[in-house]
Amino acid sequence: MAKLVEKKYLLTFILITALFALWGFANDITNPMVAAFQTVMELSAAKASLVQFAFYGGYATMAIPAALFIRKFSYKSSILLGLGLYAMGAFLFIPAAAYQQFSFFCISLYILTFGLAFLETTANPFILSLGSKETSTRRLNLAQTFNPLGSLCGMSVASFVVLPQLWSDRRDAAGAIIFPTLSEAEKAEIRVHDLAVIRNPYVVIGLVVVLVFIVIAVTRMPKTEGEEQKAAGKGHTTRETLGNLWHNKIYREGVLTQLFYVAAQIMTWTFIIQYADYLGINKATAQIYNIVAMCLFLVSRFLSTMLMKYLDSRKMLTIFGIGAALCTLGTIFIVGKAGLYCLVGVSFFMSLMFPTIYGIALEKVDSRDTTLGASFLVMAIVGGALMPPLQGAIIDLGTVMGHPAVNASFVLPLVCFAIVAVYGYRARKLAAPWT
Repeated sequence: MAKLVEKKYLLTFILITALFALWGFANDITNPMVAAFQTVMELSAAKASLVQFAFYGGYATMAIPAALFIRKFSYKSSILLGLGLYAMGAFLFIPAAAYQQFSFFCISLYILTFGLAFLETTANPFILSLGSKETSTRRLNLAQTFNPLGSLCGMSVASFVVLPQLWSDRRDAAGAIIFPTLSEAEKAEIRVHDLAVIRNPYVVIGLVVVLVFIVIAVTRMPKTEGEEQKAAGKGHTTRETLGNLWHNKIYREGVLTQLFYVAAQIMTWTFIIQYADYLGINKATAQIYNIVAMCLFLVSRFLSTMLMKYLDSRKMLTIFGIGAALCTLGTIFIVGKAGLYCLVGVSFFMSLMFPTIYGIALEKVDSRDTTLGASFLVMAIVGGALMPPLQGAIIDLGTVMGHPAVNASFVLPLVCFAIVAVYGYRARKLAAPWT
């Protein structure tokens, strides 16, 4: 059996894997900011979720330009540009907090995710290329295991540093938020304080990103098979690559499935705070449920990566898709703490979905077409921009046919998980000779 990571690629694998933690931090410190902005800027749930529209919209905007950049230059150049844009977006939180403009924060996140689009478009196929195709999906699952570690750091900072310090989330004896009842002068003072609290973690992560930029800049990276073919003049034109990708059914359906999966993931983690808020739980405490969900996600990813050594990844994707759908049904129909526990449990089943969909979709893609193919899979992250505002709009209704709207809104993730399960089943049927 081929090695998971060959010795000659080990240092590169470690450095690139570290990037997964960096964008995990950015993703999951941002999710609870939707609820924070909603209160301190006095926004509707739908408008506050434009944070996610800006964040994941950056992926949609920059994924294809990132792939074209890689095709012209190299994986390393793309990583350095991505880190530079990441740091720039993080540092823009300084003037955003000073001007107290919600739109400025959205622009800062939009630029920050230009950098994340470059990193994800580069790092995922780079990890797949560091060894044999036989072990590529398992290798990507291993690298992706460090993404929830970064996510846990982001969530922990949000839970124990940011949310508890927000004066706008102070509540009365009945559990109601006091902020809307205050005078404009009092609100202005609180807004200055809270926006500074939100700003600070982004400035710190910006400094960390600059340090990682320096380390990678001075490290020599190996050339992949695709880069060597390009150097030898054997690469495909963009038109040829697009044609090859379009006629690859597993890849084509994989891109669509990835869009729905990311939408489900972002909705699940973003609106857990609103779900808990309906039960009278404050934001800081609600975020602890998010941390528990991420711990389940992390444990499950280690477990599923090990199981992939013995079980077909397509079958596992189908089973986990069904499991997530069942937990989501509990989230919708059970009103109370049990429903919240079901929502937390969804994360256990989401663990393998992103890297497994990614790996299956690219498994039969020619190495010369991988970078552009990867860009569409990263571009599919736009699902995280499109559907959260729709879920926010449902939550704003208050009730849906006599049922709490926050519960009913999770019908959107339910549909997404059903699509993931169907893709796992179809991919297994289409790849029958391989399994």
